[in-house]
Amino acid sequence: MTRIAILGATGSIGTSALAVVETHAGRLQVVGLAAGHNVEGMAAAMARHAPAAVAMATGAGLDALRAACGGVLPPVHGAGSEGLVAVATHPDVEIVLCASSGTAALEAVLAAIEAGKTIALANKEVLVMAGGLVMDAARRKGVPILPVDSEHNAIHQCLHGHAHGEVRRLILTASGGPFRGRPAASLAAVTAADALRHPTWQMGPKITIDSATLMNKGLEVIEAHWLFDVPAADISVVVHPQSIVHSLVEFRDGSILAQMGRTDMQLPIQYAFSYPERWDAPVPFLDLTRMGALEFHEPAWDDFPCLRLAFRALEADRSLPIVLNAANEVAVASFLEGTLAFTGIPRVIEACMNAHDPGPAATLDQVRRIDAWARTRAAAEAARDRIDR
Repeated sequence: MTRIAILGATGSIGTSALAVVETHAGRLQVVGLAAGHNVEGMAAAMARHAPAAVAMATGAGLDALRAACGGVLPPVHGAGSEGLVAVATHPDVEIVLCASSGTAALEAVLAAIEAGKTIALANKEVLVMAGGLVMDAARRKGVPILPVDSEHNAIHQCLHGHAHGEVRRLILTASGGPFRGRPAASLAAVTAADALRHPTWQMGPKITIDSATLMNKGLEVIEAHWLFDVPAADISVVVHPQSIVHSLVEFRDGSILAQMGRTDMQLPIQYAFSYPERWDAPVPFLDLTRMGALEFHEPAWDDFPCLRLAFRALEADRSLPIVLNAANEVAVASFLEGTLAFTGIPRVIEACMNAHDPGPAATLDQVRRIDAWARTRAAAEAARDRIDR
């Protein structure tokens, strides 16, 4: 029985992870659950899985959860960052699935690594913000970091059994989002509802907007750099609207390996939970005869500038990826609130990057200080571009 903790238990990844647990109830056991503000979803998950440790984003949320559970919580419970750490480091936990949105779980991931837990990583912001810290800690403790993002999970599968020196290039696939093929001039008036209609994946709102701007792919490029120790120059992005090929690896002899599968996050989640074994599929198998044509295109760099901004941040290294990530989170939140135009998202990010003088980000304190500065600056930039719908 593999014992797991899920950070972000009520989000799209978390609920898919719980479905995998229920499919393999004889192999997987939930020890810890952490959620943001969804008390009803958390209470339902607790009723099904009886975790030993739980956490909510706030004390008020924890109080509401206690009331929803008849006044009784598991022996280990908490709120905020301390609660996340308590769940992630529970002594019975073997694998921590980091599926929370944003960067709130950074301290919990580092604490889990120090405690020797295997990390199943579905949160790319953690590595974008502090990739050096996380990967250095994982190497020092001998802790595996198993990628759950479908693209990085695909690359992990393609690299299995191959030496690092055999790789020429990593190729990340992007669906292109809901606005693929539309020029930038037509995007100023799109709404959050428009951007949330992803053509192939069902995801949370923040990652869905990132997919629409192609920032999600940019963040994945930075994540791939840290996970697989590959420079920016050896990472490419192609638009693949069908989302059947999840990513590819090109080797020095000209061979390309691709991983294909359904657009269902249960597959990469189960891969991380079962690695190095392979278990029976939790979803129907892919029928190659029904796929139709598979297309691959060059990204529209000029129409979707967030992708180029991410490459710029990675190439600059040091603290600039922290600024990119923080400014993007603030800008996306403003867009979802209806106070920033879709085309304002890259403008806010670029303004923050231009205003920042990159420096070292070798400690958690430095990372958090730079993150706080970028969020304050991004809020000011978003207010400057404020619109009233």
